[in-house]
Amino acid sequence: MTVRPSEMLEIIWIAWLASWVAASFWSGRTQRRVGTLETWTYRAAMIAGGILLVPWTTRVLAEKPFWEVGYRGAYVLAGMMLAGLLFTWWARIYLGRLWSSAITRKEDHRIVDTGPYGWVRHPIYTGLIAAAFALAAIKASPAAILGAALITAGWWLKARTEEAFLRQGLSP
Repeated sequence: MTVRPSEMLEIIWIAWLASWVAASFWSGRTQRRVGTLETWTYRAAMIAGGILLVPWTTRVLAEKPFWEVGYRGAYVLAGMMLAGLLFTWWARIYLGRLWSSAITRKEDHRIVDTGPYGWVRHPIYTGLIAAAFALAAIKASPAAILGAALITAGWWLKARTEEAFLRQGLSP
């Protein structure tokens, strides 16, 4: 049985999302979290970007792709997308109970700067941005490229907010 690239992409994203949600139950106790307005600012950009990346958006908008990647290119880009998602998992496992989907300060919170966090400042965000752009490159539609850009903007906003929040709460 041969799996088409589009089916493989869906399987990878669904598996990642399901495992990510299931793992949220081993997060530590929250001491403090960022306000709602700041949270919805970055989430709105990511939600809009995600909608633009889903397969039906290109069909609904009747967009023509800018380029064709072919099967081989789609498999290479799917591998890059998978690598980005695996990088997010490495970072999440490395954070352990300090991880949260929202910007929070956990009990015994500390700044992590080793492992994947020694490579890049925000490895989870970096992995998700890489995965989004790999998917956008496969789809090659204006909506998909805009979607990846909006997701990037959302992660950038979240990173800025998170750094300010943690700087305030963890400074000596």
